Amino acid sequence: MNERRLWRESSHDLTGKIFRINWLFVLLLCALASVGYTALYSAAGGSPDPYATRHIVRFAVGLLLMLCIALIDIRFIARLSWLAYAGGVVLLILVLRVGHVGKGAQRWIDIGGQQIQPSELMKLALILALAAWFHRASWEKIGNPLFLLPAIVAVLVPVALILKEPNLGTAMITMMLGGALFFAAGVRWWKFVLVLLPVPFAARYAYHHLHDYQRARIDTFMNPESDPLGAGYNIIQSKIALGSGGFWGKGYLQGTQGHLDFLPEKQTDFIFTMIGEEFGLVGAVSVMTLLGLIIWSALAIGLRCKHQFGRLVAFGIACNFFFYCFVNIAMVMGVIPVGGVPLPLVSHGGSAMITMMVSFGVLMSVQVHRDVEFEGTDNER
Repeated sequence: MNERRLWRESSHDLTGKIFRINWLFVLLLCALASVGYTALYSAAGGSPDPYATRHIVRFAVGLLLMLCIALIDIRFIARLSWLAYAGGVVLLILVLRVGHVGKGAQRWIDIGGQQIQPSELMKLALILALAAWFHRASWEKIGNPLFLLPAIVAVLVPVALILKEPNLGTAMITMMLGGALFFAAGVRWWKFVLVLLPVPFAARYAYHHLHDYQRARIDTFMNPESDPLGAGYNIIQSKIALGSGGFWGKGYLQGTQGHLDFLPEKQTDFIFTMIGEEFGLVGAVSVMTLLGLIIWSALAIGLRCKHQFGRLVAFGIACNFFFYCFVNIAMVMGVIPVGGVPLPLVSHGGSAMITMMVSFGVLMSVQVHRDVEFEGTDNER
């Protein structure tokens, strides 16, 4: 009888967790993945292979993984935060030693026959680690520089390892992600000002120590017409494609820049440009609206959470997604230098897709377990 009662209670608890999942958020993710499938189908010249089919299969696997993670108690995830961080650092060290080299960078490693990019996993691990560090901290602790020092080191270690690959774009996103979590935890604004003051003076020094291709990206950003057939080719073609789309676009599968192969990397970094060319301003704004709704929903999950760990995790995941979107879209518009950052759940690529879906699984766990209590909390505000 006792075993039957326990089984009924656990089944009821599981059913309750499933109902507490934010299914509207899941629907938004499915809509964004559908946009990706549509764009990748066009990028392959009107064929589901080789991009669109893989994209939707990866999303289906990621969706299942996300729903499974959503049912895991967020307190259990919190206990694993620093272990995940340590594993991420180990993977970043391994990729520097035995990783695959591609396009002048060493960023990928084989695990179980699958290629993964440890820098993507590291961002989620960093969010969890910083949330675990700050969620029990009082205002007095957060105001103590000695308390902040371990967290600062926790941010700088992966940033340094990612720069070593080299991967400047991801390193900068990781740094901004760490800064955003510091701000959300309650670190005073004037401390950020002190950190940022030397940046303009250090920029000139840093510029001369960049790799040649990184300096070329910055020079091209300042004056893309200086090398229209070389370093400036990508961004010039991207601007032509976006501009030619006009208000309504040229029509699905009718983009000339994309289908005549003038537009580079149209299935990855420049997929938003292809959407803008074929669906115009209306299509581009619609996609940005969908991205904005996902970000807003993630922030809303954090605001409804009763524990600081969940609030910080939700804020960090929302910021990570926002940085992805902002950097990719600003890059293809020529607002910032080209950095090789994909548009999440739209661009072709497995590592970023699975990592983002795992992140959303943790976010759903925050949603499902938003009312749980953490033991030993001393963060009275």
